[in-house]
Amino acid sequence: MDLSLNQTRVIGCLIEKEITTPDQYPLSLNSLTAACNQKSNREPVMGLGESEVQEILDELTKKRLIKEEVGFGSRVVKYKHRFCNTEFSELQLSEQALGIICTLFLRGAQTPGELRTRTNRLCKFGDVHDVEKVLLNLSGPENGSYVVCLPREPGKRESRYAHQFSGEVDISDGASSDFGFTRKNTVHSQGAREDKDKVESLELRVTELERELTSLKAQFTEWLE
Repeated sequence: MDLSLNQTRVIGCLIEKEITTPDQYPLSLNSLTAACNQKSNREPVMGLGESEVQEILDELTKKRLIKEEVGFGSRVVKYKHRFCNTEFSELQLSEQALGIICTLFLRGAQTPGELRTRTNRLCKFGDVHDVEKVLLNLSGPENGSYVVCLPREPGKRESRYAHQFSGEVDISDGASSDFGFTRKNTVHSQGAREDKDKVESLELRVTELERELTSLKAQFTEWLE
């Protein structure tokens, strides 16, 4: 979809409020602007004006990702997303997948552990392994390659995941930008994608084995005591 940072912020806010405050959805321009500029659950924190948000809404309307509605006992125009899971959208996501994409839109690249914690108002995960399974599914080329696993940062145990609705993420050099990563629009070959998927699958397995080893060490220590 090649969405800008501001466009993903608007769509993410609409998805979030649709789930968490359905009685206040669709959102007016004023409410949507306030949601975009929240100081909590947002990264980066923004200071958009209503005129800027209106321009973003106009851009998204042209992309057929936003719908205007008038009514609900008010003459104020309100807005709802058509990003996914609507009769107008080809993109259909599960509750957990939608929670992950929404959170990536609102807070940028995150680890599976962070996503499990930060999606708790949008969907439910039994544990971090459930998050990893959904991420693996979302990263598969047969499912659209909607997310990608970023190179692990020095000193970090978990890799972060980023969405690819703003263009394909360039992970070749691990460079960072305002998004926490760089993006490119070139298309990798199918073989390269398959190799990347295998690496990501192995990384997830290594993380799982590390957790199991830590648990076994703790149990062994308790037994010795």
